[in-house]
Amino acid sequence: MTTLVIGANGKIGRQFCELAQAVDLPIRAMIRDEGQRPWFEERGIETVIADLEGELDHAFDGCDQAIFTAGSGPHTGPDKTLLIDLHGAIRVTDLAGERGLSRLLMVSAMRAEKPLEAPEKLRPYMAAKHAADAHLRASAVPHLILKPGRLVDEPATQRVATSLAESDGVNSVSRANVAHALLHLAQARDLLDREYVLLDGERPIAEALS
Repeated sequence: MTTLVIGANGKIGRQFCELAQAVDLPIRAMIRDEGQRPWFEERGIETVIADLEGELDHAFDGCDQAIFTAGSGPHTGPDKTLLIDLHGAIRVTDLAGERGLSRLLMVSAMRAEKPLEAPEKLRPYMAAKHAADAHLRASAVPHLILKPGRLVDEPATQRVATSLAESDGVNSVSRANVAHALLHLAQARDLLDREYVLLDGERPIAEALS
């Protein structure tokens, strides 16, 4: 019952891994190189070296669900957006299907379905997310799609909203709250084929993501 964490070395991924470790949720952190391993080993977190642009299949060995929280990052170009946020997510979906995973939890983005309405710099990223989400929905893979708003580095409140109306127009969410939301979803094994917008708000995570 191990969860593969793809994007484990990212800002959300690291926080999720620490939370999962604290509650004894079995995880395997997928990292790209040996230099990333010590942070996880110091915390007793299992790692596997794999690459969304290279060898990947072996990372799934012995895992029954996966979380995709990888991203090309704000300092790369459209080429990496295509290879990681789009093609990487599609590869993970296809492998999840081939391996018979029970679920794939995909971290997407709020309003990904409307990429042309995003700021110009974000349009390639939103288009990639939109296409990757569509591929996942069309697959036979049981899944959850989490759609955070604008990500900010604030402490976790563990209180969220699932729409702009509920959040009083606040379109942001802390990365810490996203990590807590992922922990809840990773443990809520009965949730299948659902999508959630995630914003900072007032409802407890378990109530909002039910």
